[in-house]
Amino acid sequence: MAEYVEKDSSSSKELLQLVICQLASEEFGIEISRVKEIIRIPDITKIPQVPDYVEGIINLRDRIIPVIHLAERFGLAREVKDEDSRIVVVEIGNLTAGMVVDSVTEVLRMSGDDIEPAPDIIVSGVSEKYIRGVGKLEDRLLILLDIDMVFTEEQKQQMSQLENAGAVPA
Repeated sequence: MAEYVEKDSSSSKELLQLVICQLASEEFGIEISRVKEIIRIPDITKIPQVPDYVEGIINLRDRIIPVIHLAERFGLAREVKDEDSRIVVVEIGNLTAGMVVDSVTEVLRMSGDDIEPAPDIIVSGVSEKYIRGVGKLEDRLLILLDIDMVFTEEQKQQMSQLENAGAVPA
């Protein structure tokens, strides 16, 4: 685990708390305020005729949520799921969705001063439209994801339909 040393509190930039995930040997950061929970991968019910990156749906405490494979969504190498693989459950607008990641390695705090804007080129095969910025730590870089941009509006609607598929009418 990386050791965090708090920066000077007089900094004008915010202090972000991030969940760090591994995807295809790259590290990605997701704002912890967007993460509802992190779970082990349960049985996933496959759904026919959905994009390849949609793993299916799971029942999470009597709520049906869609699950995507984040590496597949980004066009990265898809690792074989193992005991380190997790589902990061996030809020994307009104949608709750699960994202399969290779592992969740840590939660850390990073000063806004240590974050550079997203580059204009593709980073690690992930389009810059998904990237909020790049965090600089002493010996590594973290790609900070913009969760709101992971899906188009049309995809969010499709995922919402999957999420609502298990809803019992009132």
